[in-house]
Amino acid sequence: MSLTVLITGFGPFPGAPFNPTAPLAHELARRPHPGVAHVRRLAHVFHVSYEAVDRDLPALLATERPDALIMFGLATRARHVRIETRARNALTCALPDAAGRLPLSGTIVADGPAALPLPGPVQRLLLAARASGLPAALSRDAGHYLCNYLCWRAAEAARTGAPRLTCFIHVPPVRRTLVHWPRRTRLSLDELAEAGEAMVCAVAAAARCPSFSAR
Repeated sequence: MSLTVLITGFGPFPGAPFNPTAPLAHELARRPHPGVAHVRRLAHVFHVSYEAVDRDLPALLATERPDALIMFGLATRARHVRIETRARNALTCALPDAAGRLPLSGTIVADGPAALPLPGPVQRLLLAARASGLPAALSRDAGHYLCNYLCWRAAEAARTGAPRLTCFIHVPPVRRTLVHWPRRTRLSLDELAEAGEAMVCAVAAAARCPSFSAR
């Protein structure tokens, strides 16, 4: 059975001139794992703006029709990988997006539910990340910025059943060089890519299972 997996990241935003999720998404899309055959991988990097999410996500889902959507975002203060389990109906960040826009409302959908679940194999993702050697945990708070906004829009789309699996992973900052640090405080991009590969494989395996349900 052939599968399509869409892997997304974000570009830079105020306070984060380098966003590792952009090169991460491209790296994961270009190197299919030999143990996961017949998986078509696509990468997309969102401009960090509300308009870009609202424009690009529906177009990608309609055009590519992925079986699974794996989204990566940067959590600048995180020390471990966070696998998000839900999106919150909240727009409370005081930081403008990369286009300089601030939300005019405190919610994404007026009179909508407080949260929406992300239908992904979160336990498999957690085990895959930890097996790769990275500290990881489940999270119920995707933040207040574009990551949570993308989570919400993706969770809305998932309610129609397409894609069947939808995941969001927050990653911590990475070091950009191979310089040895006496005190190791950050992951390398290569280490993050290895963990990301394990998580992509875990999602693909879940997508191949007709009886798997994340709901």
